Amino acid sequence: MNNLVQKYFPFLIKLRNIRIKFQNYLSNIAVPDYTLFSFFAILTGALAGLAAVFFHHSIDFFNKLFFEQTTEGLFFLGTAAVIVLPALGMLIQSIMIYASPIISKRRGVAEVIKSVTLRGGYIPFRTTLFHFFAPVICIGSGGTVGPEGPAAQLGGGVASKMGNLFGLSDARRRMFTAAGSGAAIAAIFNTPLGGIFFALEVVLLNDFQSATFSALILASVTASAISRIFLGDASVFTFSIPEIVDYNAFYFYAIFGIITGIISLLFISYSTSSEKYFSKVILKKFPQWAVMVAVGLIVGACGYFYKEIFGIGYTAINLILSGSLTWKVVLVLLAMKFILVPLILHSGGFGGLFAPSLFMGACVGFLFAFGINSIWGTDLDITTFVLVGMGAMLGGINSIPISAILIIFEMTKEYSFILPLMLVVVISTTIVQLVLKGSVHVKHLENEGYRISSGRETNLLRTINVDEVQLEKIMTVKEGATLPELVSKLLENPQSTFYTVNNEGKITGVITENELRPIISEYENLKDVILARDIANNEVIKVFSSNDLDYVLRLFGKKNLDEFLVVSSKDHDNILGAITRQDVISVYNKESFKHNIADNIASELMAIEKSKVSRVADGYSITEKKAVPSFVGKSLVELRIRNKYGLEVLMIKQSSSPFSDDTSGANIITPDPNYKIQRDDTLVLFGSDENIKKVDNW
Repeated sequence: MNNLVQKYFPFLIKLRNIRIKFQNYLSNIAVPDYTLFSFFAILTGALAGLAAVFFHHSIDFFNKLFFEQTTEGLFFLGTAAVIVLPALGMLIQSIMIYASPIISKRRGVAEVIKSVTLRGGYIPFRTTLFHFFAPVICIGSGGTVGPEGPAAQLGGGVASKMGNLFGLSDARRRMFTAAGSGAAIAAIFNTPLGGIFFALEVVLLNDFQSATFSALILASVTASAISRIFLGDASVFTFSIPEIVDYNAFYFYAIFGIITGIISLLFISYSTSSEKYFSKVILKKFPQWAVMVAVGLIVGACGYFYKEIFGIGYTAINLILSGSLTWKVVLVLLAMKFILVPLILHSGGFGGLFAPSLFMGACVGFLFAFGINSIWGTDLDITTFVLVGMGAMLGGINSIPISAILIIFEMTKEYSFILPLMLVVVISTTIVQLVLKGSVHVKHLENEGYRISSGRETNLLRTINVDEVQLEKIMTVKEGATLPELVSKLLENPQSTFYTVNNEGKITGVITENELRPIISEYENLKDVILARDIANNEVIKVFSSNDLDYVLRLFGKKNLDEFLVVSSKDHDNILGAITRQDVISVYNKESFKHNIADNIASELMAIEKSKVSRVADGYSITEKKAVPSFVGKSLVELRIRNKYGLEVLMIKQSSSPFSDDTSGANIITPDPNYKIQRDDTLVLFGSDENIKKVDNW
């Protein structure tokens, strides 16, 4: 490894110098910021679009490789050769997982969300490459999953690499990584609007900002244009134009929306349960390669009898739309897709959920309309229900109501069923979110220990109290101060918030720039009339020294202020200072950086021996410590390890066996502040060497 680093180090230095020269060149020619912004947004879309096109062609290539050339090599099996193909693909993926266990876990849309939220949009390029080839092999060998989740990760990874090469700031790289993810979806589906709202609803978790929206538009439109150049503009679905919707039958669509919402919930529940069962039971008892091969054989056996189950499934959807399949076949295909997709993904296979959602939605729509027509003799248009069902299941399973509506609308290029589509998607998605109390993506992240709000991981702030932050000195003015005195004070001091005090020195109000700005416009008329008490806001927001920073940050957003007074938790009249929004954000950035260190060396954490120290930088190290008996049953908030020992709890290793001290096969989790320490837990701690020595015998 050292020889490899030495070999390529001069090249990396040259690359860095080229990047610096390019940045200097841009600053010298004084290119307007919006021009640069637009250039990088379009470049993001172009790169993500090309990557998506290459991804699409690679799936076709591997599909032909497996189902044509490999089948010829297995001629002695006859038609039964197709049973082996998915198993062979799963075996190859298991080898990739064995070779890169940490990278293999950084999969799908959840990884893009964590990248944008926690890592400034940074995605290692080797992660991008891994998650390009793994799903291509899975889908190409017949895996009944979709390409869209991996494509979103691919687009985000390419955009992240572009940001690194051009030395973009974390804020810009975060923005373009999200835009690249949405652009790849736009290219794969040929749906620019769908790509835009996918990035907003999923990657950014509805954290809307105007600059980000502009980047999403430029990137998605560019990617979609490139997709149309290389892949064509024809709809992937072929169907006869649906009849004009009979609005008297809207109650059928309402009922259908409820049914698709329930089925979406059942699928999510089954998928979540199977994920837990695989991780905690099956993969603990059996080698992963054996489990994956077994799942591949099950997929192959299903495909032997029903070949429509292989791969993405768009061909089968077209057969359903054309009425070429009987209701019995459609029912069997629905059951197979419902069962097999979680088995593939949670045993270790790679792929997305969008295409399976569309597939299941088409099946449910067909069965619903066919059943109603057969039982009650109605004349519901089956094609319309198939298309509406696709949108309903896509929105319900993935918590993307707006994206689902736009994706179906853009993919079909048909407007006649837009109203029932909107109704059914909204009902289905609402049912799912009411039961889950949030989106499926947020719940998935929470299960991993992440709690994201307004684009930030708030768990990082929940273990830090206000009294751990260096507070600002408060600026006061007399209640009777004149307007010229206020303006002079504002110009002389860096703070933009002042507190009025009475003759006894007690704070009676607060003045911010928002109160002063409209008055300054009438300065000449009001300078001899207005006093500080006239414009001060009597509602002075106070926070206690014991409040955590997550609460404070949410309060900043709720009150739309930039500074709060801090008072002692024991003596509410004792004013300790002030805390600003920027103070909290600075702490968040620092904590996020520490957790990035842990994430980047996660593979090393698995290898750290008990009580052995692993040096991270000069004066700072990572170590493991078994939870002492006094810790058991207490939460991280209650233990206050940061306060007592000056150490960060980066991760927690849950022992695979309650009777063993070996944590090499442990389950590593990101600590939630409310997580209760268990008897066999091992804490992964980060801090200065001096503080680590203090806990040698805790």
